[in-house]
Amino acid sequence: MCTAFNRMDLQGKIVVVTGASSGLGHSFSHALINKGSIVYGLARRAEKLRELETDLGPTFRGIECDVSNENEVSSAFKKILSESAQIDVLINNAGLGRFGKLEEMSLEDWDAQMNTNLRGVFLCTKAVLEPMKEQNRQNQFGGHIINISSVAGLVGNALVSVYNATKFGLKGFSEALMKEVREDGIRVSCLYPGSIDTEFFADSGADISANPMTPADITSTLLHVLEAPDNYLISEIVMRPLRPRG
Repeated sequence: MCTAFNRMDLQGKIVVVTGASSGLGHSFSHALINKGSIVYGLARRAEKLRELETDLGPTFRGIECDVSNENEVSSAFKKILSESAQIDVLINNAGLGRFGKLEEMSLEDWDAQMNTNLRGVFLCTKAVLEPMKEQNRQNQFGGHIINISSVAGLVGNALVSVYNATKFGLKGFSEALMKEVREDGIRVSCLYPGSIDTEFFADSGADISANPMTPADITSTLLHVLEAPDNYLISEIVMRPLRPRG
């Protein structure tokens, strides 16, 4: 006989979104608040966070934080736990890319991508693991960690070598962590989107496809992953525009 499982209800859940000030992070935060969640948005741009607090209302709480800075991450998560006592969802969305020929990449380009795309994920994830394990010990939902990677974490391409390295690393990190914490009631999912119409491509110096996906497209998939039934883990999803050239 099949056992019926309840779907995840996002009403009242405490969600942390990194890179919340624009693009996917903004879209995620807006959708989660519409679902009834309390969202703590982490980002470096304080003025953007204040704008979001005005736009999204009191259930969005912005915290200025550079995810690659250990002290700032520690302070941010202490604040969250002091106010909310638990963390149900962590969305590691903060990321950056700098594209070009390898010989033209500086050490600063390497460090900036490694520090945000990998070190930041490590620091934020480490901050939530013990609280999530404690929630599971209390016979509650342990938690859900979602890492936003890229198709660049699956396929290497010219001019993307350093960014490729960070996103391939995030794939391995996510897969290993998923196996490590699943018995603690913690889900780990990794999303691999292709071209998305956000400011990422303008900042990275890369050309975007003529017909990219939208943040709303990716957000709908994020919600599907989060709202999965209790005993149902979606560990990986790849998303691409159907007709990238239009």
